[in-house]
Amino acid sequence: MQFNKSKSTKRFNFNISRDTKSHRSGANTVTITTNASDDSYLTSRSQITMTVKEAKAFQNFLNSYIDGKSQQNA
Repeated sequence: MQFNKSKSTKRFNFNISRDTKSHRSGANTVTITTNASDDSYLTSRSQITMTVKEAKAFQNFLNSYIDGKSQQNA
């Protein structure tokens, strides 16, 4: 089953693409892309693509440390 969702903010586009039946490499990805901006610090578009498994690890990292508190064994 195909599943695609997107979310955009002023600075970023977030996209998740999943195929629950496929086991091939690249079938389940999360992409974060910067938007073109008038801000001087952004000179070009950038994009990062990761597997859903990597995105879940990133999510766990953010959930553990985003509030500034350190959790042991995280």
